Amino acid sequence: MTTLMPRPLLTSLADPGNGGEDRHAVRVGDAALTRSELISAAAAVADEITGATSVAIDATASIETVIAVTGCLMAGVPAVPVPPDSGPAERNHILKDSGAQLWLGAYREDVALPSVLVDSRARSGSTHREPDLGSAAMIMYTSGTTGAPKGVVLSRSAVAAGLDGLADAWDWGPDDTLVHGLPLFHVHGLILGVVGALRHGSPLVHTVRPTPESYAAEGGSLYFGVPTVWSRVCADEAVARALGSARLLVSGSAPLPVPVFERMRALTGSAPIERYGMSETIITLSTRFDCERRPGWVGLPLRGVATRLRDQAGNPVPHDGETLGQLEIAGPTLFDGYLGNFEKTAESMTDDGWFKTGDIAVVDEQGFHRIVGRESIDMIKSGGYRIGAGEVEQALLNHPDVREAAVVGVPDDDLGQRIVAYVVGDCDDHRELSNFVAQTLSIHKRPREIRAVDVLPRNAMGKVQKKLLVEDYRAGR
Repeated sequence: MTTLMPRPLLTSLADPGNGGEDRHAVRVGDAALTRSELISAAAAVADEITGATSVAIDATASIETVIAVTGCLMAGVPAVPVPPDSGPAERNHILKDSGAQLWLGAYREDVALPSVLVDSRARSGSTHREPDLGSAAMIMYTSGTTGAPKGVVLSRSAVAAGLDGLADAWDWGPDDTLVHGLPLFHVHGLILGVVGALRHGSPLVHTVRPTPESYAAEGGSLYFGVPTVWSRVCADEAVARALGSARLLVSGSAPLPVPVFERMRALTGSAPIERYGMSETIITLSTRFDCERRPGWVGLPLRGVATRLRDQAGNPVPHDGETLGQLEIAGPTLFDGYLGNFEKTAESMTDDGWFKTGDIAVVDEQGFHRIVGRESIDMIKSGGYRIGAGEVEQALLNHPDVREAAVVGVPDDDLGQRIVAYVVGDCDDHRELSNFVAQTLSIHKRPREIRAVDVLPRNAMGKVQKKLLVEDYRAGR
């Protein structure tokens, strides 16, 4: 596969080619900077950190975080975004594991690293050489669902290739204004939502929090959100209709329920864009601005990315839109490895260099992908059948009285695993709800048990934490 060499990151940040030096490049809440102001403020940070092996950033939803990340990219120092709400154990693990030498942010008594205060009013005219494209740009820490968070090393070339692939898929450029309020310590909010906007020259408006009202007030052309955000937008018809002037509404980080997809299309007049990726791959699949947008499907590989499905024996899986397979990915957006963890890195790769995502998917004849779920938690083996939790969840969400649903497999002496559904909604007749699923899916895919809950446990990106549900079930709660 031939891969085009992407434009260097620093060059594109300093000169996106849009001639918009005097307009706001970024606004976070009430704080705004033009591109020239951002570059000079970031240069002041770069002056302070040049030579460090890596630096940790107190990744609050603030203009200071944008400046700090830009400064790291200018200085060629890997940035380590730290969630501001992380507990002491998680934060200390990230700081120790990453080897960060400085803390970019306000002084904290519980952080032993020397602090560098990021001042949005600081200015420097210094320039910095473009680091090698193969050098590390960021070290992003995973959510730690299978142990302590692992540091995902992303090169400058991987970030550039991923963002350029999205520009091609979404026709993303200087004429867009990007609006989002997502956390600035994940791929979605930080790499796509900040570095992407700066690379492609589109002004960024970060709303601090992703509330429907703040989204509707900004009049952007490109919006990023997670399914929880879009569900709340659709709950306010006036807000949803206000987004009808937007060019693209992008959903990611978790599956978008089909009813929310359909309501977004009905209220805004435009079907949302769905995409798929993870910390280790950035974004690899997306529906395109000029092609079909199919509810429940995340589209086609980005430019330069290749995918394949394999069964448990390593054999190819047919692209028939139905047969489940383990999704593997190759291409220029892949990470360099888990920091200091050669064993885990090797486990995640095939012998011929493909990354094992750990996700189960189907691909149809046109190359469209549908993600069924995580192999470790969403692939349920019940009564000799392999059942994807995602398809059962979508069937439940089609019931008018179900607002949210999460499906897990729990140990069962007879079946191996029993399908248990946690639902948020107003349906008291659980037998009727189980039969409703059996009317649209094979009868063996119906939930054997349904539990009504007020809320589902979610992380900062809106993903349901199913391991907590399984733990609660096993504990008899």
